Amino acid sequence: MDRHVMEALGKARVVVENGRVVEITEPKIKYCPLFAKHRGIKEITKESIKENIEFRIKDFGLFTKNRVVEESRYIVPFGASEILMSALKRKIIDAAVIVADCAGTVITANPNLVQGLCGRISGIIETSPILEVIKRIEKAGGIVLDKDTAKINQFEGVKKAIELGYKKIAVTVTNLEDAKRCKSLENDNIKILTFGVHTTGIEENDEIADYFDLITACASKFLREGLKGRIKAQIGKTIPIFALSDFGKEVLLERAKELDNILITIEDLPALNDNQPKPLI
Repeated sequence: MDRHVMEALGKARVVVENGRVVEITEPKIKYCPLFAKHRGIKEITKESIKENIEFRIKDFGLFTKNRVVEESRYIVPFGASEILMSALKRKIIDAAVIVADCAGTVITANPNLVQGLCGRISGIIETSPILEVIKRIEKAGGIVLDKDTAKINQFEGVKKAIELGYKKIAVTVTNLEDAKRCKSLENDNIKILTFGVHTTGIEENDEIADYFDLITACASKFLREGLKGRIKAQIGKTIPIFALSDFGKEVLLERAKELDNILITIEDLPALNDNQPKPLI
């Protein structure tokens, strides 16, 4: 039996076994502007979550052997995968360490693989290896950290990327401790870009600005209120992504180069609109 656990829309815990949704917890967030805009979900409920996950399973094989692993299209203008995709294409980074359902931690230099694996998932907590998917990932230029267990270990993923000869490595992390550990691998020859994702409910800590280069605000109240004076650049006003270092700012601006209708201005950051997730936690 394969088993996959993901914190999905609303930060609800979803368990999928053998391609079937078997458990959904009550969502902590009731409204997400992104799902309202792109999927027409005005209120996040257990029923709307189940329907959305079942759509993803059918549409691109989420959590199953039918998983589509590459995507060349941008799904949203500036999601985490889109930003990493642009950074790889424009040679600002030369590899990304990401998390994928059916495979766990994956190292790749293929921008289409980053987008395919990460563009339409939420926070993967646990996953089982599915051989057919792992083979497709490897064929597309991905290195699966542990093909036997599909473990998720971003620190070990960065170490593996360094062993493979990569010098400018982006890594997605969900907490401060992982960001610190990954940053500890930097030296004169190795540059690590830590990208905070799935941050709803992240613990308040002033060190976040010291160890994250980029961080998406998700539905975090603290990230919207506690980073004032530390944000170097911001993209988006609804679910903003903040650059907290010059390296992060460079990566954000490289993504902006690929978009039209860009407004560049100087403001006090964060700059937010009224259409925020509800509630912020």
